[in-house]
Amino acid sequence: MRFGMVVLLPACLVVLASPALGGELAGVTLPDSVVVEGTTLLLNGLGLREATMLKVDVYVAGLYLEAKTGDAEAILGAPALRRLVMHFVRDVGRADLAKGFGEGFDRNAGEARQALGERIDRLNGWLTDVKVGDTIVFTFLPGQGVRVDIRGQERGAIPGDDFARGLLSVWLGPKPPNAGLKNGMLGK
Repeated sequence: MRFGMVVLLPACLVVLASPALGGELAGVTLPDSVVVEGTTLLLNGLGLREATMLKVDVYVAGLYLEAKTGDAEAILGAPALRRLVMHFVRDVGRADLAKGFGEGFDRNAGEARQALGERIDRLNGWLTDVKVGDTIVFTFLPGQGVRVDIRGQERGAIPGDDFARGLLSVWLGPKPPNAGLKNGMLGK
């Protein structure tokens, strides 16, 4: 009995000291929570962006919220602290990224699309080619807008809760890039 305790105790300490992992998808593992502006956000879900024509994986997106929910409209409608992490599993050129964002806004932002034009252009101007393992992180700050980090470097912030809603609608709107991506981010 005593020998079992000696073996189990170190194993338990290793488990307790290890960072909690929230999920793994397509070889990408994201933590179960992150602290943003002093608030803990929980990993709501992971989704995989697939290029349907080429049938290749492009990135894994992780959505972090203050409280988990599978309700896309609730996420889009509430000005709340949120974070979206795009972790790339293949190289993507700047032009393809900009095209993808443009199509996402066109298909999901509705009547607000035109009012977002200059801010979408600003986002597209910050984009760069990304390589496998690179990340783009969007931090949605209520009342302020969206902070954009590319490959760990802050590019700036784009103002407006309307922009935040429009950007999130790219993934959570009625016409996401692919249904599995949206459902995964919603934890379904």
